[in-house]
Amino acid sequence: MTDTPARLLNLLSLLQTPREWPGSELAERLEVSARTIRRDIDRLRALGYPVEATKGAVGGYRLVAGAAMPPLLLDDEEAVAIAVGLRAGAGHAIEGVEEASVRALAKLEQVLPSRLRHRVSTLQAATLPLTRGDGASIDPRTLTVIAGTVTGHEHLRFAYRAGDGAETRRKVEPYRLVSTGRRWYLVAYDLQRDDWRTFRVDRVTEPFATGARFTPREAPVGDAAELLSHTMSRSQQEHELDVEFEAPASHVAAKLRGELGAPEPTGEETCRLRGRSTDSVEWLAMRLALVDCEFTVHGPEVLRQYMTALAGRLARSVPPRP
Repeated sequence: MTDTPARLLNLLSLLQTPREWPGSELAERLEVSARTIRRDIDRLRALGYPVEATKGAVGGYRLVAGAAMPPLLLDDEEAVAIAVGLRAGAGHAIEGVEEASVRALAKLEQVLPSRLRHRVSTLQAATLPLTRGDGASIDPRTLTVIAGTVTGHEHLRFAYRAGDGAETRRKVEPYRLVSTGRRWYLVAYDLQRDDWRTFRVDRVTEPFATGARFTPREAPVGDAAELLSHTMSRSQQEHELDVEFEAPASHVAAKLRGELGAPEPTGEETCRLRGRSTDSVEWLAMRLALVDCEFTVHGPEVLRQYMTALAGRLARSVPPRP
């Protein structure tokens, strides 16, 4: 094999198999001399691949863990498996993993051959994930397009449906993607509004990377999470939540998973939850119902009214049997 780049790739592919390779076997596999193998090993080391050599009559080479992550060679099955796993990580609330999954998925799908992208999409379409929160679903392609513009500092265009149903077209300087555990948000500078804005990604459609670069602006407050809270607080109503539960605080806390705060015990079998929330009353009602115990809503009044109306609809949905 006289093509040096191709030979290096083949050598690297062999070394990524978790075993030790005698130099003679590598030379035989690649149809070169042992001296060529030694030179190629030196080239891989210069590129950052930590190849360890063992001494002895035969000698051997193996790829070990290094201080940095070098590029990896993946076969078709491995690439598909990783892409599917990353899509799952991006779409589920695994603390500390979601954003990294999206960044890695954007890089991988950028270089996947079309035949493999089709296999990943087909498998994804045939899989029904279990989701948290209000069940809002997001096409992973939307996340990867947005992630690419965030990383590449490219203007992003997309269609957006607001909470009241209004449809608009937006052009933004994307700043960060933020996962709250239930939803994904895009924090960006809206060029038409000339101000920072937050967009729910499940309401974004037709995302398009324009290719036009921009110099990132300095965020007005803290990091992306703080900016998300800041922009959301300006546009969403904050509710003063006050709910009594006829269940131990440990039970309620386990069911809520910290999403609405920590309940305070008021007795061995009762507790009370007080806190602030910018979530919709529809979501709050669903979340409280899923605690699966008796409870009393003392506030806010808008939630009390909504749950009264909801209770009536639910009761009417199950008429008595004749």
